[in-house]
Amino acid sequence: MTTPRTEHLVLPGVLTAEEAAETVAALRAVQRADGAIPWFRGHHLDPWDHTEAAMALDAAGEHEAAAAAYAWLREHQNGDGSWYAAYQDGDADRPTDRGRESNFVAYAAVGVWHHYLATGDDAFLDRMWPVVYAAVEFVLGLQQPGGQIGWKRESPEDGARPVTDALLTGSSSIHHALRCALAIAEEREEPQPDWELATGALAHAIRRHPERFLDKGRYSMDWYYPVLGGALTGAEAGARIEARWGEFVVPGLGARCVLPNPWVTGGESCELALTLWAMGESDRALEILQSIGHLRAPGGLYWTGYVFEGNRAVWPQEQTTWTAGALLLAVAALGGDEATTAVFGGERLPRGLDPDCCGTD
Repeated sequence: MTTPRTEHLVLPGVLTAEEAAETVAALRAVQRADGAIPWFRGHHLDPWDHTEAAMALDAAGEHEAAAAAYAWLREHQNGDGSWYAAYQDGDADRPTDRGRESNFVAYAAVGVWHHYLATGDDAFLDRMWPVVYAAVEFVLGLQQPGGQIGWKRESPEDGARPVTDALLTGSSSIHHALRCALAIAEEREEPQPDWELATGALAHAIRRHPERFLDKGRYSMDWYYPVLGGALTGAEAGARIEARWGEFVVPGLGARCVLPNPWVTGGESCELALTLWAMGESDRALEILQSIGHLRAPGGLYWTGYVFEGNRAVWPQEQTTWTAGALLLAVAALGGDEATTAVFGGERLPRGLDPDCCGTD
């Protein structure tokens, strides 16, 4: 019998109630006592994937565990509002990459809004508002005149230099995060007009100015993230996904990570499923999720990817919390989990001030 915690995580051909519970337990087992969620034990933590795993815990009803993950972020935020790009197995005293990546920093807002919607915990939102505010201000300090967001600030050892080059995937994820941050600001009745302008300018750059971003078109994330991040919707979203479907989707196996490599990956496949669901294409989303069942490992976690030519083998030999987290979130969206659908569906998120409405170049 399905438990209340996993009832919306049951999906035909993807997860049974028992499998969902096993995956959630496996994710909990990787989480450290201090709340940190590394890729896997002994590997590093990055703030984006840590947040995604925390969101998956909330989707499974594990709210205390998710709250511990956000407490870790609050306690280890840098004075400038950022987090480092990587910490050794969650150890804040041992960052392994002291660069500060803008999309990693921004994503905390998505997780905070998701946790609030899942729990209705006003005290949590009060505690995390200064964290979100500082993170957004750090990220917008890297916004360029064209609206795009520079992808990182170098480590202190390298002079903390801002990198002005922008990544389409990262900026699309930031667009989603800014909309969640605006939702938090609205909930708190603390308007942020500068954020609204920044969000609109970023959306315009994503939709109309691909030349403002580094060319990473080989990567499937650059294909679907403008849709997943909410900048592209409707007919534009549909046209973008259809245009390269045959390049990136391997029937029966999932989505490629990068062309021309014969490698499908669970994280990209699950994010593509979330994208399709957000577009109203639940049937295709379900097919994608069903196609990656071959990546499920004993114990409930998922292999990162699979090479489908040559030796035909799982690669790399790692079971990552973010792959399991992406799967649980995609299943939760298809299962109608209210917080997850609100965060990834986008209809209830603020859009910022859109310069497209005024013909701005």
